[in-house]
Amino acid sequence: MNQNRPRGSVRYDNSGRIAIVSGGCSGIGLAICEAFVRTNAAGVVCLDIAEDRVGDLPEGVEFIRCDTSQDEQCREAIAWSVDRFGAVDVLVNNAAIQPQDSYVPLHQLPVDVWNRLIAINFSGYTFLAKFALQQMQQQHSGVVVNIASGQGHRTARQVGAYGPIKAGNIMQARQWGIEYARDGIRVVSVSPGAIDTPMVRASLSQQGGEAVIANRHPIGRLGRPEEVANAVLWLSSEDAAFITGTDLEVDGGLGAFAAFANPYPMPNR
Repeated sequence: MNQNRPRGSVRYDNSGRIAIVSGGCSGIGLAICEAFVRTNAAGVVCLDIAEDRVGDLPEGVEFIRCDTSQDEQCREAIAWSVDRFGAVDVLVNNAAIQPQDSYVPLHQLPVDVWNRLIAINFSGYTFLAKFALQQMQQQHSGVVVNIASGQGHRTARQVGAYGPIKAGNIMQARQWGIEYARDGIRVVSVSPGAIDTPMVRASLSQQGGEAVIANRHPIGRLGRPEEVANAVLWLSSEDAAFITGTDLEVDGGLGAFAAFANPYPMPNR
């Protein structure tokens, strides 16, 4: 391992490739945009509704305001990207929410909160993939990466909406992976543990604070967004050409714990 390599740097070269990242204005999505820019992608498109955060994007990233819960906006975003760059090589489905009012037992979950989670965290992934896959079929190439969550594998109390929906993101990748493999398209998912993002920061107090959550991970700290981004770069590269329809947990070893060894609620990405 090259100990002199700067944190977050990777060796992959994305010259000539076009990447689309939803929810790219902050957290993991922003780190993924930065990673593709850093590795010389020919085009990086950020889809988000956070227009106030566009200034945080690295130079060269194209921004499209897109509410991914809206099928037509997803269609237009993919069409714009194809018109602008001529291809879609990588789609990263990342836009997701976990509002504070969703931290309740299922019988107390408001219907509007459930519908919003489904619309953004599940349907949004479906809508973007649907249109990106059509372009990838024409190219006979492409990679879709769903950012899921460790909670899609093992859950906790009071996340009766988020956990099952994130499990759905993993199953989306499995189903799409086998559906489109013969078209030269790969589909995978990444399940982060607790990553130091605004969304996780907003929930730390409800889960015992940063020190408690960090210590639940065998590595003993929160993950960094760029560590998830590096996993996405690898999975979308030719080095991972024989990988499709599966999930990679980027969780500091959290998922290896047995329930009796880790009795606390598991943190979110």
